[in-house]
Amino acid sequence: MDLSVVVVNWNVKDLLRSCLQSLLDTSHVSPHLTLEIIVVDSASNDGSAEMVRQEFPQVRLIASEQNLGYAGGNNAGAAQAQGRYLFLLNPDTVVQPETLWRTVEYMDAHPTVGALGPQLLWPDGAIQSSRRRFPSLGTLFWESTLLGQWFPHNRHIQSYHLTDQPADQPQKVDWVVGAAILIRREAWQQVGPIDEAFFMYFEETDWCRRSAASGWETHYLPAAQVIHYEGKSSEQVVAARTLRFQRSKLRYTRKYFGPVWATLLRLFLWLTFAFQWTEESVKWLLGHRRMLRRERMAAYGEVLRGL
Repeated sequence: MDLSVVVVNWNVKDLLRSCLQSLLDTSHVSPHLTLEIIVVDSASNDGSAEMVRQEFPQVRLIASEQNLGYAGGNNAGAAQAQGRYLFLLNPDTVVQPETLWRTVEYMDAHPTVGALGPQLLWPDGAIQSSRRRFPSLGTLFWESTLLGQWFPHNRHIQSYHLTDQPADQPQKVDWVVGAAILIRREAWQQVGPIDEAFFMYFEETDWCRRSAASGWETHYLPAAQVIHYEGKSSEQVVAARTLRFQRSKLRYTRKYFGPVWATLLRLFLWLTFAFQWTEESVKWLLGHRRMLRRERMAAYGEVLRGL
């Protein structure tokens, strides 16, 4: 078996259908590529598992009774995979026809590469940022925080997103976004599975960092493309998404920079969310779009209680 595609799904039935169909359509372009598809459904309540059973009988379905998250779901799928390569793929994606064979061909030609990321595209065809340097302390304080909102073109974020490197050339990078990442089986076996302490977010960053420490490279291949709708599962629970992201960021900070920096980052994040909650409260008191303000106050309050 050349390739095992693992798709972890949570309540995006229609997007999952399109994703699976795009994978099956690649057989017309690369009939020599032996492929298996494994869907791990994390207790969806929208009929996703039933849809896979009825419409895609050739797909192996693992129907979990609980939400395993990105890490747990992909580990469950990888444990049953037989391919030389694992392709971890989000369900809110559409794989372009030549992507699978191009990624396998590239990996076959570059034996030191443990993980490979295709170029991600927005639905309108624009390039989506998907290659990164490992986060610095500055990145952790600026990325997806109030500082980043106020000063979006700061040097920490620019460096983190590799804006100094062309997006149309293959290149070695630190890590790639886990929406679509091809992993060599030997690297997976040596590095180990994804750390399930990261329920969602930063898990691929952590895995690629462990991979680099084991001597493997991570590359980016723009000749292979995947359309990514991004966040269609997590946007159903906005406050939980924000809380999971920031908790994972804190866990990553503690793991690689130590408990002192993790404590300082937690205090910084708490103060920024407290500021945003106060700002929304003032606008609510002034009568400005009160329903929206109430929703945001509730979301910020939930994050503050959970940090």
